[in-house]
Amino acid sequence: MNKFLLSTLTLACIALGASGATKKNVKQQNSNPFLAAYTTKYEIPPFDKIRYEHYLPALKAGIEQQNNQIAAIINNPEAPNFENTILALDNSGEILNKVQWVFFALVESDNTPQMHELAEELTPMITAQDNDVMMNAGLFERIKAVHDAADRLGLDNVQRRLTDKYYKRFVRNGALLSPELKDSLKAINLRQAAISLSFTNNVMNEIANNVIWVNDASQLAGLSQSTIDDAAKLAADKGQPGKWAFTASGATRLAVLASADNRDLRRQMYETYTNTASRGNEYDNSKNINELIQLRQRKAQLLGYETFADYAVAPVMAGTVERAEDLLMQLWKPAIAKVEEEVADMQAYANAHGGNFKIAPYDYYYYAEKVKAQKFNFSEDEVRPYFEINNVVKNGIFYAANQLFGLTFTEIKDAPKYNPQVTVYDVRDANGKHVAVFMTDYFPRASKAQGAWMSAFNSEYNYNGQSVRPIIFNVASMTPPTKDTPSLLSLDEVETVFHEFGHALHGMLTTAPFHGLEGTNVDRDLVEMPSQLNEHWAYVPEVLKNYARHYRTGEVIPQALLNKILESRKFNQGFMTTELVGAALLDIEWHKLNWCKDVDIRAFERSVARRLHMPQEVQFRYRSPYFKHIFDNDQYSCGYYTYLWSQVLEADAYQRFEQEGPMNRTVADQYRRIILESGDTEDPMTLYKRFRGQEPNADALLRNRGLK
Repeated sequence: MNKFLLSTLTLACIALGASGATKKNVKQQNSNPFLAAYTTKYEIPPFDKIRYEHYLPALKAGIEQQNNQIAAIINNPEAPNFENTILALDNSGEILNKVQWVFFALVESDNTPQMHELAEELTPMITAQDNDVMMNAGLFERIKAVHDAADRLGLDNVQRRLTDKYYKRFVRNGALLSPELKDSLKAINLRQAAISLSFTNNVMNEIANNVIWVNDASQLAGLSQSTIDDAAKLAADKGQPGKWAFTASGATRLAVLASADNRDLRRQMYETYTNTASRGNEYDNSKNINELIQLRQRKAQLLGYETFADYAVAPVMAGTVERAEDLLMQLWKPAIAKVEEEVADMQAYANAHGGNFKIAPYDYYYYAEKVKAQKFNFSEDEVRPYFEINNVVKNGIFYAANQLFGLTFTEIKDAPKYNPQVTVYDVRDANGKHVAVFMTDYFPRASKAQGAWMSAFNSEYNYNGQSVRPIIFNVASMTPPTKDTPSLLSLDEVETVFHEFGHALHGMLTTAPFHGLEGTNVDRDLVEMPSQLNEHWAYVPEVLKNYARHYRTGEVIPQALLNKILESRKFNQGFMTTELVGAALLDIEWHKLNWCKDVDIRAFERSVARRLHMPQEVQFRYRSPYFKHIFDNDQYSCGYYTYLWSQVLEADAYQRFEQEGPMNRTVADQYRRIILESGDTEDPMTLYKRFRGQEPNADALLRNRGLK
């Protein structure tokens, strides 16, 4: 739930009133930034004033505040209605959310030892509070009363949707269970939270601490100078100057697999990564996975579902596991057929260049690049100089957003930041009105989790005359700058910048009237559509020519090279699709299990691969022990398939832009109004068909990927 912020006086009364304020309490409240209204511009969290010791007392105050607010809803003598029950709940927990927004952001993006220690203490408390609210019988009784009397109360469609959303959420969280079963579900949820935290910490520790050492410079052939310099710096930082050290972090791993001429170095990198958190040591996630799967299965059965897969898919667009699997198989069969062609091309190249071996999974990226260079006569090293990160951001994503939606982005140089690498922007509409705050955090560091994501430090709301706009941020681990060159991105990294910015637009442009319906609070089947749709503008010639400029000369990318990039977009899509669909199917298979016993992780993965006839040269995008999407929380558990579902939506939707013009302002305005601004105010398929004029199908995606 997303909440609004109160005045300093009101917050003080709520936080201190229930238990009586002592002088010590008052001093703590006055010095704790979470327990006062932020006075910063646009209410950006005052990161420079937030200390580790502030989190726990603020969280406790937030829990106390929300409990008092829930009690006030339950004890209200008036009959339940939308305002005194649903809206009051939707706007509860202001302090709690202020703490959680900052806490969860920093646990992922700046996870220092102190934050790690805090997570061990705070996560169970947050989970317990969620349990207490979602299983509160008195609160649910009032929600149900409003839900059942919606017609008599005259609720409009948006009020009905929020009411229905809360009703279903409470039911799915055990509101209809007996007190004994509620206690069982609470225990399951608490244990799940602890295991998920352990799972994520294990992955981060394994990635950071498993180092590949290189002593001979000749083994570095093929790698870019920036990758070599980063490895030398890491080795020096670890007390081994004169050597090179590599970890399996995102940008480094892909650079080695795609560019290292030394096959053994590629093999070491691949095996280091694919054995993450499965080495039988203290960071092995096998026990965590088995316990999580069993806990989820028990939870689903408590709530009346045969499997967790049935529970997870029931409330979203797919509706059934079978429908989700059917979509995936529509993509799977043509994808693996394409892989056979791709491997044949790579094997032929390897044979012709002295490779006396069969293509292995750790060869795929490398030889894909070789074949790509041969077919299209360009390489990643040739295009990187045109993709300097500041150009990609300011002249790429910002330019496209300006041309499509009229948005402008101005850096707020003196804004509070949680890390010096963060950049903060004031986002304004065409009429000059403030739309949102947008933050970027693009470079890797040891305290940052792998991957890329969008999240928020505040959400949009309009309540009691107050109007607050969201604070949205993007996090990633892009190729960092070196002493000689700025950050120069690969094509894949460019796509990631556009992808995460698509999520950011969804969060920034929302105008939904209630917290529970705003921005990205939509079915997870839909949530990836705006991000994946936004990737298309990375390749629109008008946009590409605006940001793709040589970092030294400022020369616009040559038309011949641009043509090659556009022609190559369908290249290697068999591999990319197989990796992604395979991971989605593995996720579903884990959650279709309907027994509670331990399984051998590797054996299970092999059995799934055999049933799918998975090509030997391709592995799952994520092996289970580091598949954070599905094991570090429930957001994407049995939901990784939604990336593909959303890709079907976005490919079909982009056809309208192709037909009417990718920079067509009229179409963009409709997309903004119907999809980006609406949030979850209507059924997502209704919104989609309103914009597109038809139901989606997979044909456009298959064509875009060269699979049909």
